[in-house]
Amino acid sequence: MKASKLRDMSREDLLLEESELRKQLLRLRFQTAIGQVESGPKMRGVRRDIARIQTVLREMELTK
Repeated sequence: MKASKLRDMSREDLLLEESELRKQLLRLRFQTAIGQVESGPKMRGVRRDIARIQTVLREMELTK
């Protein structure tokens, strides 16, 4: 997900998206643990998306 797209979203939408990504990351971790799916690249992408959201949220806090 692009940071520019995230900056257009409201704070509530960002928090909702972050929680959904955290749930998805948890599911991917379980799938990896039981050997069901090779999800290394997917997990990395989800972690990066979470970091982007946290960065945009922090930027919003600092600009207020």
